[in-house]
Amino acid sequence: MPYLLLASLIWALSFGLIKSSLQALDPALVGWARLLLSLAIFGPLIGRLGEPRLALRLAAIGAVQYGLMYSLYLAAYSHLESYQVALFTVLTPLYVVAWDDLRGRRFHPRGLALAALAVVGAVILHPRGADPRAVAIGFGLVQAANACFAIGQIEYRRLRRARPELHDRRIHGYLLLGGLGLTTITTTLSGGWASAAAIDLRALAALAYLGLIASGIGFFAWNAGAVRVESATLAVLNNLKVPLGVALSLLLFGEEADLRRLALGGGLMIAAAVAAERRPRGPRAETA
Repeated sequence: MPYLLLASLIWALSFGLIKSSLQALDPALVGWARLLLSLAIFGPLIGRLGEPRLALRLAAIGAVQYGLMYSLYLAAYSHLESYQVALFTVLTPLYVVAWDDLRGRRFHPRGLALAALAVVGAVILHPRGADPRAVAIGFGLVQAANACFAIGQIEYRRLRRARPELHDRRIHGYLLLGGLGLTTITTTLSGGWASAAAIDLRALAALAYLGLIASGIGFFAWNAGAVRVESATLAVLNNLKVPLGVALSLLLFGEEADLRRLALGGGLMIAAAVAAERRPRGPRAETA
């Protein structure tokens, strides 16, 4: 659990930092740069696996959990305030529980009702005067990113529990390589390389924190911690960063929000997420 707490504290600062310092950069390029900096830490630690299929599986997990997630999540900042992005990530536990149930061949239909409750909360959060289309697009992008992050962490957890002889620090680089490869493709397709010309000292400092600390230390700590806790604990701790991220966006980065809407809509989303992790348990299937 300490690994998960550390990652949550590190990530809380990221939401406002991205919105305030990196809006001139293409979202896919920001994701690529963050993963490249992370790889500078963990690339030298990569161990030889001697199993090409295992290396490819790890890279595929990283492509989804990091690469595709970043491409979607960072694009949402063009449509939302950073506190909204932070709050919309509150639904990640729904996807953690759903994917864990799917992989364990379990199904609990009340998850659909909880998802509907969470959507109602998101509608309430729609600020007066805001473009409803932009909010809807942003919400959809964050939910797709949430699903990618949830799938990746569950798949990594299952793989590591099936292969306890592996060391997290020796294989984390394979995840980053997969994510870097995916963001290389998305940055190329979006034409995002040209936006690198907009990187100034402020953006460079933000990328250094986000790449080396938030992505580098944060991702490693999160996946290492996910292996060591049960799925219910993992689902709940996915949301620790949410109140911290919202608070920092409003207080430190000067964003404004209707606090009544924030309390009501956010409360419904948090209630749905907490209820999701308390679903009835079926037969366990933790290993791949």
